[in-house]
Amino acid sequence: MAEDNANASESGSSGSSGSSGSSGEGGTAATKSKPRRERKTKPGTRKLPPFNVVLLDDDDHSYAYVIEMLGDIFSYDVDKALGMAEEVDSSGRVIVLTTHKELAELKRDQILGYGADPRDENCQGSMTAIVEPAED
Repeated sequence: MAEDNANASESGSSGSSGSSGSSGEGGTAATKSKPRRERKTKPGTRKLPPFNVVLLDDDDHSYAYVIEMLGDIFSYDVDKALGMAEEVDSSGRVIVLTTHKELAELKRDQILGYGADPRDENCQGSMTAIVEPAED
């Protein structure tokens, strides 16, 4: 080791006290970190505007039909579906879902395609639903 130090000082290198950086003082291997890379991030995601799926009242569908339909399409439990059935009956409309436009249109189409109420022989088809922008 002394021979290495002698060779280092003869060659004009600036080695200090024969240490090769492993003494803990000034050892750059342990404290040196990789330079930070700038991340390439996606532009900030934009929140989609909300839309309501609104179920409209009619006199052709039973409560049982509305509860069954809301359970099948939205996976609502009986209590929630019953509450919505009562609201649509009393106020003429009920918001059944608020979501982005594409899903709102899909759910509206599922309501429109659900079919007639088999419990009522006078029923001619599905209930009516619309999509409208939700108020912020």
